[in-house]
Amino acid sequence: MKSKSISRRQFLGGAAAAAAFTIVPADVLGGRGRVAPSEKLSVACIGISGMGGNDVRQVSNENIVALCDVDWKHAEGTFRRYPGPRKYRDFRRMLEKEGKNIDAVTVSTPDNVHAVAAMAAIKMGTHVYCQKPLAHDVYEVRRLTEAARKYNVVTQMGIQIHAENSVKRVVEMIKSGVIGKVRRVDIWSNKNWGGGTRPKDRPPVPETLDWDLWLGPAPYRPYHPAYLPGQWRRWWDFGTGTLGDMGCHIIDPACWALDLGYPVSVEARPGPFNNETYPQKTIVKWEFPARGELPPVTLTWYDGANSPPRPKELEEGRNLPGQGGLYYGENGVIMAPHMGGPRLIPESRMEGFKAPEPFLPRGVDHYEEWIRACKGGPKPLANFDYSGPLTEIILLGNVAARAGRKLEWDGPSLKVTNMPEAERHLRRVYRRGWSL
Repeated sequence: MKSKSISRRQFLGGAAAAAAFTIVPADVLGGRGRVAPSEKLSVACIGISGMGGNDVRQVSNENIVALCDVDWKHAEGTFRRYPGPRKYRDFRRMLEKEGKNIDAVTVSTPDNVHAVAAMAAIKMGTHVYCQKPLAHDVYEVRRLTEAARKYNVVTQMGIQIHAENSVKRVVEMIKSGVIGKVRRVDIWSNKNWGGGTRPKDRPPVPETLDWDLWLGPAPYRPYHPAYLPGQWRRWWDFGTGTLGDMGCHIIDPACWALDLGYPVSVEARPGPFNNETYPQKTIVKWEFPARGELPPVTLTWYDGANSPPRPKELEEGRNLPGQGGLYYGENGVIMAPHMGGPRLIPESRMEGFKAPEPFLPRGVDHYEEWIRACKGGPKPLANFDYSGPLTEIILLGNVAARAGRKLEWDGPSLKVTNMPEAERHLRRVYRRGWSL
């Protein structure tokens, strides 16, 4: 924490404590490195258009001191809505200039910049909210998870529905044994972030865009609107495909409900793809070992035109939702749409069904969890100790797709034990001038 040990937030806490003498307990005012609950956080936002603009709005009740985006035209709506904060293009410059005045940072860039931006903030002792997936590579995710722990900062990954009651109901039903022990889970998304080839024409870079900064640590290539805004998810160098985009949401309740740790193996059956873009459809299968009294689990992902096998329990004429999960227990099946409440199938099993008593916290939304924790409150549910391992599981699916064979995985050591050459897909080489 170094220079932040005598930062604005500590001064405020110390001054308030002195003024209150012994009447107000210290934990009410916030401890070391925490802002008192009555104080507003000083927040800087990196990536402020698209989803980043929504993230700015969600924290706008706090004190936003700086906004950073590499494309000022794309970000002009947010700049216009919040004219007071100082503006930057380069997050490194922003953190250098504003660092001692910042309590917390949001990171809402494309995936290729998540890790370097989040890590820079963490190393300053600054709390971090980072959009999903946590990083572009498995290696980056592991390092971010470790760094957040080392620097003792409050973190949250952007999986908003993790705080929703519908997801918590899935978790509570499974953990309460409604369908007995679960050995199989099928997860799917009909989205398609894949396909395409690198464009050959070279249009001029818009005057409002810093293309070099947008690339970040990714290999250099000429600018083209095929990459941004909005299409970067389908490119290997910038995004993490459909799995990285939607897997973080839809696989989340399975990991949470079943206490899934490191898988022991992962294999993928991707549709045709090239070295530029992700496959348009993929099937990925992870095998997880027994966890205490919980049995081994097979988790299978389907995306694009791929769909899971239709469960025999689903009534004729009833379709699976476009995105969701099927949880197969020894005593029944739960169907959980991505956006919507879980149901036992067939629907007749819901007649007279008494849901288990809720035991997960309610009443605080995803962003407020993080803000409250930055001020000394409970740890956010999607903190990096949880969302880091979740993201590693997901990104391993992309590693398996590129490797082209089943991989045996040693999670604690970050090693592929049966195909060491596949480990090159765990960590990319950064462009000169960038480091983690």
